[in-house]
Amino acid sequence: MKIGRFKAGERTIFGLIRGREIVPLKETRVSELMESITPTDEVLSFRDVKFLSPTRPTKIVAVGLNYKAHAEEMGKPLPEEPLLFMKPSTAVIANKMRIVLPQMSERVDYEGELAIVIGKRCRKVSPEEAKDYILGYSCFNDVTARDLQQKDVQYTRAKSFDTFAPYGPWLVTDIDPMNLKIVTRVNGEVKQEGNTADMIFSPFELVSFISQVMTLLPGDVIATGTPPGVGPLSAGDRVEIEIEGIGTLINYVVAEE
Repeated sequence: MKIGRFKAGERTIFGLIRGREIVPLKETRVSELMESITPTDEVLSFRDVKFLSPTRPTKIVAVGLNYKAHAEEMGKPLPEEPLLFMKPSTAVIANKMRIVLPQMSERVDYEGELAIVIGKRCRKVSPEEAKDYILGYSCFNDVTARDLQQKDVQYTRAKSFDTFAPYGPWLVTDIDPMNLKIVTRVNGEVKQEGNTADMIFSPFELVSFISQVMTLLPGDVIATGTPPGVGPLSAGDRVEIEIEGIGTLINYVVAEE
């Protein structure tokens, strides 16, 4: 099922998405969604609400070079274990919001990725246990200031600007993440085309590995790496991340004022 988070008047709600209608849920916390999903009798249309990011993560843990072909295009050796970096929660934006190109960077790239959404507190779990801690999956754009990444060597500045973590438009709870087509389009032109089957480390291996390092909390996001074909964005662009069985995350690109 598809679950989104919305602003409806003064309320912030979770809701089931059925076509272009939303059925608000009684649950108000991510952890509650792991226990039960209780629809109300209310029905809203898309025009009645504002889309928010599916959750408010305390952190985004991202994985670098998790597709062989992407590692090759970046001229990097294949990792022997997951390469982790962080994006701050302040970078998160929702569907249809604007990616802002910072004046500090001369090249900002798109990176279409599958997002894992954690549903309950997760610490030191095995790959076999991992799915019991996952609420669902969503679309993610790991926006990157490529010139700053190459200059700094480590990834923090390049990945952390405000608006550099588009996430949405909703999450899907009942999907197998092991064989999903991922397509990135810029202004309607296909730029990336990959499949999660090509990941070096599976979503369940990633949850397990990361949970050995840090405690994952309800609503946290793991960005699982990008297929080959990354490239630059320009002001005025429309960028779409489409994942089979989930949907399409759409964002617009503007220059920093």
